Amino acid sequence: MPKKKNAPSKGTHGVKGKTGHRKKKDASGASPPAKIEVALPKEGKTKISGIRIRLSAFDHGVLDEAAAKIIETAQRSGAVIHGPVPLPTRIRKFTVNRSTFIHKNARDQFEMRIHSRLIDLTDTTFKTIDSLQSLSLPSGVDIDIKMK
Repeated sequence: MPKKKNAPSKGTHGVKGKTGHRKKKDASGASPPAKIEVALPKEGKTKISGIRIRLSAFDHGVLDEAAAKIIETAQRSGAVIHGPVPLPTRIRKFTVNRSTFIHKNARDQFEMRIHSRLIDLTDTTFKTIDSLQSLSLPSGVDIDIKMK
């Protein structure tokens, strides 16, 4: 039975668009990131139901300092604060051979500890969002903000 001309072959990899060509990827091999836009209503006395902030860092001291800055800023704007809640520390362990060719039993072990905290803000206003956006946090802290 002959193959259909329009059917894709089994060995193709990647995603094909309408034109039949593969989507371009950047130098790292990953697809380009999606653009996220948050549409907020005009300023006024309207309230947002809540904000969830997740902080993570390798150093717990720097992480606690960043959480204290966020809490202080949120208190000044009149938001209700729940947290910071310490989340379980993720530990990534790596085992590496010391030698490149022989001595299989000689190995080094490394670990990375990733500490994280969770802060929930309720009864937030636009003043809270503006003050959080202008806040400068210590370097090495990864922050993830979600609006509920």
